[in-house]
Amino acid sequence: MVDNRYATALVIASVLSLLATVYLSVAVGTQHWYQYSSPTVRGEANVSELRSLYEEFMTGEFDEKTYSDTLFRLNGTAGLWWRCVLVPGSPRWYKEPDVKLTLECRNFTLPEQFTPKYKEPGNHNSGEDMLRTYLWRCQFLLPLVSLGLVALAGLTGFFACLCRSLTPTLFIGVLHLLAGLCTLATVCCYLAGMDLLHRVSMLPDKVDGSLGWSLYLALISSPLHMMAAALLVWAARSHSQNYYRMTAYRVA
Repeated sequence: MVDNRYATALVIASVLSLLATVYLSVAVGTQHWYQYSSPTVRGEANVSELRSLYEEFMTGEFDEKTYSDTLFRLNGTAGLWWRCVLVPGSPRWYKEPDVKLTLECRNFTLPEQFTPKYKEPGNHNSGEDMLRTYLWRCQFLLPLVSLGLVALAGLTGFFACLCRSLTPTLFIGVLHLLAGLCTLATVCCYLAGMDLLHRVSMLPDKVDGSLGWSLYLALISSPLHMMAAALLVWAARSHSQNYYRMTAYRVA
């Protein structure tokens, strides 16, 4: 028999866990972790350069300097698995006062995620930047670990419900705590990686960078997982202490 307090805590923890998992899943699958605001280009002087950058971005080989410069110049957005730019639909956009922009995206393939980062982006002779390389790898691996931990917790909770047992609740709470820490570490790795990128690749004049809503979703999911973990751990410990007191009373 489960006390109403424990049942309420478990229900609230389940709702928090579900919300956190949805937020993290949306954050991982979208590209709005970091976004750039570029000035509007007028005249034909820079049009060919921007067009060549865009074509290289969409069809060329993976190169950090190439796609970074394109993101800087074409109002780009970057996520864990996607990089996108805003491009005009009209071929003579530079002569039109109001141009409709469309979002064009390319995904990071798995081999590209493991590509080393260099001290000078695009210069393979400058030596590998180990810190940026491992920050990049952690930022896309850690959210997958977090989602895997939550999936394991959900599977354990499902079987615990079938067995009508609160015994695995402490283990489920620890899994949620680890998931929240992994998500928080993901955000920290991403922010540190972007800061280091901007140190080695200076932003052009009048180009501003800002955090996107995808990053904030991931940031919100971390405390939600931790709050769920706290409720689960409290329910497990309180139920265990109450059970031992009841057992001792019956023996006496």
